[in-house]
Amino acid sequence: MKFFIDTADVAEIKDLASTGLLDGVTTNPSLIAQSGRDFIEVITEICGIIDGPVSAEVAATDFDTMLKEGRHLAKIASNVVIKVPLTPDGLKTCKTLSDEGTMVNVTLCFSAAQAILAAKAGASFISPFIGRLDDLGQDGLMLISDIVEIYSQYPEFQTEVLVASIRNPNHIVEAAKMGADVSTIPPKVIRQLYNHPLTDQGLEAFVKDWAKTGQTILAA
Repeated sequence: MKFFIDTADVAEIKDLASTGLLDGVTTNPSLIAQSGRDFIEVITEICGIIDGPVSAEVAATDFDTMLKEGRHLAKIASNVVIKVPLTPDGLKTCKTLSDEGTMVNVTLCFSAAQAILAAKAGASFISPFIGRLDDLGQDGLMLISDIVEIYSQYPEFQTEVLVASIRNPNHIVEAAKMGADVSTIPPKVIRQLYNHPLTDQGLEAFVKDWAKTGQTILAA
């Protein structure tokens, strides 16, 4: 499974990219607003940090303007992925851009039916929002299972399942078990993946036992 980080905070991206475990970045208008910075400037800087896909979302909702914005954003760097909403105009934009060789991330997916449309439109990624479905009392992970199963039936579908709206490590583990291609994860949740009390306890014991030996691995 690929790990994308879901943020527009450049400091967080640099920190997590230094681990070597990061494969890409997703942003959205809300995350850009939280950064308080210029949109184009932020996307440009992120593309210089990460070699993998960097999702930049269009602001328009009509086809003509979305297409113009998408083409403009695609010029920033070769790894920019244009993010469009799962609407009729968004899918029309997706089809046009993907036919031009531009990677497209179709976002705000909440049903398997929508995911089929995105794949037929040539989306590089489909972003089902599982946390928001959970908030409504629905099973967000079941949507991931359905999309993965459907896509597996059609080799011509090249769309990767990008699990979004992740709230906890379990979302990632369960989505990975289902075969999802990518998880886009808030920085806080990525760091939670490291944590287990038995790891901490075991390391503490090892450190104490090593100290008792009085030895050093590195010569003075």
